[in-house]
Amino acid sequence: MSQSDTDGNPLLEPIHGISLNDYAAIAMNITNYDENTLFSAFGIDQAIWGEINVLWPKRMQEDETFTVATLYGEAFMHAPNHPVILSLADGKEPSASNENLDRMRTDKYFYLELNAARTAAYAYGLDGAQWIEDKFGISLMDFQAVAMEWMTNRNQNFDSNEIQDDHEYQQAKEEEYKAMFAAEQGSNIADDIDF
Repeated sequence: MSQSDTDGNPLLEPIHGISLNDYAAIAMNITNYDENTLFSAFGIDQAIWGEINVLWPKRMQEDETFTVATLYGEAFMHAPNHPVILSLADGKEPSASNENLDRMRTDKYFYLELNAARTAAYAYGLDGAQWIEDKFGISLMDFQAVAMEWMTNRNQNFDSNEIQDDHEYQQAKEEEYKAMFAAEQGSNIADDIDF
């Protein structure tokens, strides 16, 4: 999306001085830095962040052209290189990396499996994001960042057959994890309901 496509769009005006790029950088890095340090670097505080974190998503919902959401996705991908974040990290990208996170970034099937596991965990009354963090050491923020990378890649290299194959693979993995969670709990979550 070019700059001329977005010039004059009121939905892209900064909120309390925080641009969409700033918002994406803060959102991606909120678990990588102390909140007060991060907010201070952007010239805001917790109260302003709370308002910004409501208003930017609201703008994305209101935008029928999906321009704001598309640009947010692009900004999120580039958030590690945001000047304020680079300054906080002394020019180095924050290290929130581990072997599983690195694998999730490069192995689509591992990403699809973890996505399926998270969904299955929620279906069995577990906090899926916490389960992934406990088992694989991948935080929700890191998981979402990688999901955005895969979504952007899929959109740039759209192939409906590949999407269908990925969906079927993820569904099969979800069923495997549901069976595992059911076995761990001793029953299915709805077994005690009579109709």
